[in-house]
Amino acid sequence: MASVPSFSDQQLEAIAKQLGDMLTGSEITRVLQQAEIYKDVLPDETKWKRLLTAFKLQQRTDHSGDRIARAVEIVMDPIRYTAAPEQFAIRRDQLNLILAFSGMQLGEDGHLHRTEPTTTLTEAQQRAKSLYQRLARRGAHSLVLRYCTAELLADNYFHAVLEASKGLFERLRDRTGLDADGAELVDQALGIPKGSGTPRVAFSSLRTESERSEQRGLVNLFKGVAGTFRNPTAHAPRISWPMSEQDALDLLSLVSMLHRRLDQAIDVPPTPPSPP
Repeated sequence: MASVPSFSDQQLEAIAKQLGDMLTGSEITRVLQQAEIYKDVLPDETKWKRLLTAFKLQQRTDHSGDRIARAVEIVMDPIRYTAAPEQFAIRRDQLNLILAFSGMQLGEDGHLHRTEPTTTLTEAQQRAKSLYQRLARRGAHSLVLRYCTAELLADNYFHAVLEASKGLFERLRDRTGLDADGAELVDQALGIPKGSGTPRVAFSSLRTESERSEQRGLVNLFKGVAGTFRNPTAHAPRISWPMSEQDALDLLSLVSMLHRRLDQAIDVPPTPPSPP
């Protein structure tokens, strides 16, 4: 990206505090070296104060925020979070609340992008906080809470629910190795084959008719998410899908329940084809 304007002292302090909470002392040394910030004059100081001092001195020398921005990108490199994607989402959202005042945003690729700067806490941030708190009180699944971000709630609740529903089917693909989507994916992964076959992912032993009935019911719920929300909205403009917080809460609670059932489900190896 083009040269990053200098950050204010308040912005630098907020960034330093966030990064200080994310890093160990030795990680700070490595990040500063990789960002070519050579003003690390307080190695024994509190982590965030050490970072703040290094940032201020380097920015004063460079007359830009380029190397501070580079340090943020190094810390938020997605490869660091392959085992903890929820942590990446939470940290990214926290940093974006700060970076928004500088007219920047940290993307899912871990790189900074220019946006219109904000001067006040936005309605989107208030939406994100409210939705997160209400879902957390319900005990919502962590893979749903990650979508309660100001970025996704910038217009209304539409995009957060869309992304959460997409995440549910992405998890099903990752778990089974299938590459289908929507109802086709659900049938291939969860459907009970005719005869004596078993699904790729089973929610019980399927020994009784009651258990098989439950499996079929959950199949219909997964298809309901795909058919009544995800498939239509993936091809429709946002403006035609107004959504209230209560609607979003209900839909995300359903997605949360399905994630929780997947947590407890059993993986069944695919049955090899019968010989001719």
